[in-house]
Amino acid sequence: MANILVVDDELGIRDLLFEILNDEGHAVEVAENAAQARLARQAARPDLVLLDIWMPDTDGVTLLKEWAGSGLLNMPVIMMSGHATIDTAVEATRIGAQAFLEKPITLQKLLKAVEQGLARKPMAVPVKGVVSGVNKDAAMAASTPQAVVLPPTHQSFDLEHPLREARDAFERAYFEYHLTQENGSMTRVADKTGLERTHLYRKLKQLGVDLSKAKRAA
Repeated sequence: MANILVVDDELGIRDLLFEILNDEGHAVEVAENAAQARLARQAARPDLVLLDIWMPDTDGVTLLKEWAGSGLLNMPVIMMSGHATIDTAVEATRIGAQAFLEKPITLQKLLKAVEQGLARKPMAVPVKGVVSGVNKDAAMAASTPQAVVLPPTHQSFDLEHPLREARDAFERAYFEYHLTQENGSMTRVADKTGLERTHLYRKLKQLGVDLSKAKRAA
């Protein structure tokens, strides 16, 4: 589990990213502008930041420069935008951003970028004699397995229920079992059950599967 800061001025995007990353087992903080992002970065010391480029007060590239210039860019930063040009993306990468996500952001691209960001060191960008270092907490968080209590392999079902209810009960138990076996990893459960990640995520929500169970056990 990692501490992730999501910075975006759109409430819908903040809520969506919070829900997805929280379901993946991460601790997520949100900020709607640069001022809140500065406070959250100082208080929570995030392992990774998802940073929107276009914001009303201070844009994401300017905030990225600010962190780099003050020696605070010691965590991976992934830029997000629906209107950024190639030049903007290149500039953000030159400053120290590790990746760029174009909106609308798909579930697979988001989780892949986050996984890769947590697995890599922040870019060493010399600014005013300061070189950003390695975020050891992020590396530990990315490599530490979650502890989960395994459920029983065999379960009983009430066959007197209507077919839809009995089927939902079986599918709920089936997915809960595999989620626990795979330490809450949606990627491995998707591979094992043969479902595409987005379909799996919607299916679990529909069945009311408690995705926070693995996080609580950890």
